[in-house]
Order: sequence, then C-alpha cells, then structure tokens
Amino acid sequence: MNPNLNQLHPYPFQKIAELYQGVEPATKDLISFAIGEPKHKTPDIILEAVQQNLSGFSNYPLTAGSPELRESIKHWLIQRFNLGQSNITEDKNILPVNGTREALFAFAQAVVDNTKPNASILMPNPFYQIYEGAAFLSGAKPVFLSCTKETNFSPDFSKVTPAQWDDCQLLYLCSPGNPTGSVVDAEQIVQLIELAEKHDFIIASDECYSEIYFDEEKPPVGLLEVAATMGNLDFKRCVVFHSLSKRSNAPGLRSGFVAGDAEILKKFLLFRTYHGCAMSQPIQMASIAAWNDEKHVKENRDQYRLKFDAVLDVLGDVLEVDKPEAGFYLWPDVQMNDEIFTRDVYAQQNLKVVPGSYLARSVDGVNPGENRIRMALVATIEECIEGAERLRAFIKSQ
Repeated sequence: MNPNLNQLHPYPFQKIAELYQGVEPATKDLISFAIGEPKHKTPDIILEAVQQNLSGFSNYPLTAGSPELRESIKHWLIQRFNLGQSNITEDKNILPVNGTREALFAFAQAVVDNTKPNASILMPNPFYQIYEGAAFLSGAKPVFLSCTKETNFSPDFSKVTPAQWDDCQLLYLCSPGNPTGSVVDAEQIVQLIELAEKHDFIIASDECYSEIYFDEEKPPVGLLEVAATMGNLDFKRCVVFHSLSKRSNAPGLRSGFVAGDAEILKKFLLFRTYHGCAMSQPIQMASIAAWNDEKHVKENRDQYRLKFDAVLDVLGDVLEVDKPEAGFYLWPDVQMNDEIFTRDVYAQQNLKVVPGSYLARSVDGVNPGENRIRMALVATIEECIEGAERLRAFIKSQ
C-alpha cells in the first residue's frame, strides 16, 4: 500500500459520527447545518437538458469535453471576470472536469515534483480537507497558513518565509473561503502572482463559492481577472477551479472546470487522459445550459441573502458571529470547546453543526478553528430559522 495513506486524517464527518456515539438526540425533527450540500431546487433548464440528451449515454465522451461546452465556459469566464482582452481560448485554456473535488486532488498529483527536497504545498487553515490529502499523496508537505479574526479570516501570507516560498510548488487559494467566507482582495492576489513568478510555484484558486455573494455590485474578484489586469494575459502560473454544485444547486451533476495557464492544462489533460473520468454527453449538455444562464444564479443569491438576514437576526445578540463576504457558511465563535458544543446541541436540540477544530490543524500549538463551529445555511429558509431558534435556545440555556 502507498505509505502516504497513513498520513491521512479521518474526514471531519467520520470524526463527528464518533463524537455522537452514545448520544440520544432530542425528540425533534433533525435539522442539519453540517454538510455544505445545496438544497435549493436544481433549475429546470438543467434537468430538461439531461432528459433531452439521454441518448448520449451510448457514446464514450472525450476527456477534454466538447468544443461547445468549452465555448460556453469561455464566454462565462469572459463575462464574469472581464477577460475580453486576455488570450483565453476554449482549446487551450479550459478543461471540463467531473466536479472540482476530484480535480483539486488530481491537480497536485500532476504538478508536484516530489523528487525535489522539501517539496511543499501551501494552503489556508482551516481548509477544504481535499487540499491536505492531495499534498500527502503527492509526496509534498502541507504548510498551513492560519486564517484568524485578526487577519480577516484570510491567510497571513506575510508570515511565509522566503525559504518556504522557495520550497512551495503549489499554493491552494480558496476565495471565497470555506468555511470563513472571506474574500482575498485584488491587491493580495497581485502579490501572490508576483511571488509565484519569483519563487516558481503554481497558484490553484478554488473559486467554487464565487457566485454566492451579497452585494450585487461587488462580486468576488477572481485569480484570472487579476492576472489579466496585470498584463498576464496568458495566465502564467494561474489555474482556477469552478463548479456548478453551489452556483446552480446541482451537486449531483458533478460538473465543473479548470481554466488558466495553457501549458499547465496541456500536461493536466495528459494526466487526466490516463486518470480522470470524462464527462458524459448528457451532463455536458446540461452544463452548457447552466453556464449560459444567469437568471437562476441571481435567484439563488436572493434566497441565501434572505436566509442570512433571518438567521443573523435570531442569533445576533447571543452569538459572536459576522455575516461573511460570500459563500453559504457562518463561522461563529461559540466561546467554549467546539466538540462539546457540537455534541450537546445535537443532544438537546437535534441540531447538527461541524466543530471548527475538525476543519483545521494546529500551528504553533494553536488551532484556528478552536471554539468555532461551521454552519451551512443550505436548507429552506424555514428550516434555517428553526435551526437558529434552537441554537439560540441552547446558548441561552448554557
């Protein structure tokens, strides 16, 4: 067996299941704020496109996807991130993937040169657990950059030493962040692109929450967008990951894409020709319909806006919690042990949340998720309000 498998930590939800062992929850219907699985209705345009193209299951799809799908993604990128002056093409700069979870993991396996001493991957802390697993199994060392209230819940890149930048082969950037909802600003991204050029590493920007934001006049900035404004019109060292799971409420569609540096994507396509699963034609057609439509995306944001306002109205005076810049998570400070909080609110209110410490690693003896919980406001507004009321009752009982 691959010895690097021994370095993998249990996934957070496995640890939560162990935490709940022996706990008998309150006799109420379960409400879960735990899993970040969108519960809004999948748009009809997606379902209809799948149904109308079922015959496509009889053909092997191409790993690179159809020209039509790549074209629709290109137009979406140009419109969303102002890339009209860039050199982006559907043939060289875009690769459809079956969900970004697998692509984020596979990317590290393709780009890390583990024959070099001290090969490392930098990542935010707390983080999407795939980043850490990808680092371990690529043979690289994960380096955790803590995101705290003092840093506006973004990584403090000023703490990275020149030697650490030299050892870095890949930087995972997550903006908007999971679980903090923080957005890395354009000035910081400019600095990261300059560092990537100076120290010879690749930036992999996970932007899967980029379309869930609250100010319609201020969408989160993207890596390719900033690269283009710098004159990096070929996106050298820059690769982004996008998905329809959150944007279009279609997590089961397993549809996303990778875009950016053509030379990197050429090698990643070669890797995926051997390793990756190609997207079936019906899913490609449904994806084209989704990327070509913004109406359902705006309606999706409207629903999240209402839920956040309602939940924060319930919790604002009993919990230290701020509205995030984007995404669908709350990241409150519960001011007590997050494991005990998670276990007891489940026992007393049949409400599930995620302990913040399960989503992070200790750095210099400090876990930035300690005493925090993650709440995914993905259910109906009625369930979210009821869940918030239960949480309020639990906190007041303490």
